Amino acid sequence: MRIIAGKFRGRNIKANPGKTTRPILDRAKQMLFDRLEQDLPGARVLDAFSGTGSLGLEALSRGAATCVFIEKDHQAHRLLRENVAHLGVEDQTVCWRNDGVNSSYRPKGVPDMVPFDIVFYDPPYPLAIEQFKAENTPLYKAMERLAADDVTAPEISLLILRLPIRLDPVLPPVWMRSELELKVASMKILFFEKHGDSDAAPDAGE
Repeated sequence: MRIIAGKFRGRNIKANPGKTTRPILDRAKQMLFDRLEQDLPGARVLDAFSGTGSLGLEALSRGAATCVFIEKDHQAHRLLRENVAHLGVEDQTVCWRNDGVNSSYRPKGVPDMVPFDIVFYDPPYPLAIEQFKAENTPLYKAMERLAADDVTAPEISLLILRLPIRLDPVLPPVWMRSELELKVASMKILFFEKHGDSDAAPDAGE
């Protein structure tokens, strides 16, 4: 994998071998970040189910201020930390080994990195297919926690989901779906904007 634009353009980053994580194709990443060009400078980013950090590191390369990565898999998390060190962005990042669904999404000790302006959320496809079809699933409750004003910015913030192309997710009404939709091969990228007050679910474990 490589960074495709910005100050780290052309730098290689490590990918996790095997099927544990699902790196995004360069073509899809280019389409996504072309859309985000105006939103990235100075943004506080969350990259959940980050794998080895492709999306969050691309965001930092293109001007995001900070990024919190959440990744549970031991090997992917180790490679993520190596990628962060390789690019020299340790001071701008937190590599949080945590569960992408059950997290509180509130890392401790980094008040300048929250609330988030942009959230990349890229759950495993089987999990998304199973749990994004109805309310009151763990993923639905995760979306409620993400909507809390101490997690995502009270003003409009962006939630970006990467999903199987045939899945139409059920999200809490605070997340308003944009008309913009990107499709590449068997995947699609959906954009949601946060509007109005949110009634967040109870805190998850750290």
